[in-house]
Amino acid sequence: MDAPLQEVHLNFDLFIKAFEQKDFNACTELLPKLKAMIAQMRSLPPMYEDTSNAAGELAVARDIYEHAVVLSLKTEDEEAFERDFLQLKQYYYAGYGLLPPSPQEDLILGLNLLRLLVQNKTDEFHTELELLACLSPTALDNPCIKHAVELKQSLMEEGGAYISVLLARQTMPDDISTYTNARYFMDLLEKTIRDQEADPPEGDVKYDAAFFEKAKESAPCKEIPSLQFINQMLKKLGQIDGSENDS
Repeated sequence: MDAPLQEVHLNFDLFIKAFEQKDFNACTELLPKLKAMIAQMRSLPPMYEDTSNAAGELAVARDIYEHAVVLSLKTEDEEAFERDFLQLKQYYYAGYGLLPPSPQEDLILGLNLLRLLVQNKTDEFHTELELLACLSPTALDNPCIKHAVELKQSLMEEGGAYISVLLARQTMPDDISTYTNARYFMDLLEKTIRDQEADPPEGDVKYDAAFFEKAKESAPCKEIPSLQFINQMLKKLGQIDGSENDS
């Protein structure tokens, strides 16, 4: 392990210690420094250079962004979640095959699906599901992803959106620690629906069947633009052996 990578690990250890102690202010202060340090690594997206420390650098960078995503939920920062997830997504999709699967991957992808529901981004929700199904046929069986999909389906039914959210809270997979942070998005969704039912907006913007239109006809996996990009990347990249998993 070279000196820059070792320094990243030392600082990340400090971040983890603060995170475990629930000192989220300290985590928020350390995170920009960690991001700046890994930004200097040429093995990371979008360059993916096959350096001598590529496997270790990819693994620790993915771990950092996974913790950044969870931190954003702890601090209830929706914009930070979206920003950090977009960075992390590169390691899940464009970095597919370069790293062993992360144990947190399906959990965080499920959290992102909830974010898309909260933000009313229905088309992106369906695109993410299609991409997930193409990359991993078993991904949709994960309880966290299934929870988001079932909530979306219940919201499509005529009326009863508020009841759907309350029922969805009771079926959240609480046994999976990371996913318990989904309560932040559930709170946002519940508040939005409650406010809209108390003061219905003009037009068609609402959380019911009129808003949650049925998914457009799914394109074949090979036609999804994101997947085309991934396939092109994988053709250009050599396989990088890596065994370091996320904590």
